[in-house]
Amino acid sequence: MKKFLEQIKFDQAGLVPAIVQDYETNEVLMLAYMNKESLKKTVQTNIAHYFSRSRNQLWKKGETSGNVQHVKSISFDCDADAILLKVDQVCASCHTGHKSCFYREFDGNEINEIGEILFDPQKVYNSKSSIMQDVYNTVLDRVKNPKEKSYTNYLLDKGIDKILKKVGEEASEVIIASKNNSKDEIRYEVADLFYHVIVLLVERGLTLEDIYGELKERENK
Repeated sequence: MKKFLEQIKFDQAGLVPAIVQDYETNEVLMLAYMNKESLKKTVQTNIAHYFSRSRNQLWKKGETSGNVQHVKSISFDCDADAILLKVDQVCASCHTGHKSCFYREFDGNEINEIGEILFDPQKVYNSKSSIMQDVYNTVLDRVKNPKEKSYTNYLLDKGIDKILKKVGEEASEVIIASKNNSKDEIRYEVADLFYHVIVLLVERGLTLEDIYGELKERENK
């Protein structure tokens, strides 16, 4: 694996563009970027993983929508600085609900949208299940762009010992709230615990996808 990764010409940011095609029709579905970690995970799992430049983190395609990409083949161009993935796309590749991100076509005068929408993005990406990811992204942004008087930055500046102390305190508060049999207290304290655990994950370099993957392994136990 190490030798293979050394053959790829990543740019100065450690990224390489990846073109994604439907393996049966050869329709171009999307363009994304990969770093060494995402390419390694893609090879190991046969599920497409990319690197989000906006969130500055690894992401598995379909981690929110369920529209994963099962990788059928991986090719490289002559300079080894671009990747071509051929995939079995579940439902649609574009966050707009279209099968392909290239659903805008120039007709000689203007750009028109073509193709049907396969899922409702409002129902997928605005669901309550995405809130955890939103909080994670906010914490990650505080790392890159510290905000004055931010409690998140206060925790991150204090370091791992302070974060662990807060996780322990919030876990104790959940126990106390549960013993009190107060739904309001439990709701509040569990939310506090979740938040501090997310800060811990960011500080230790883990993603929610890492946790979701671990939980997936246990769903039938």
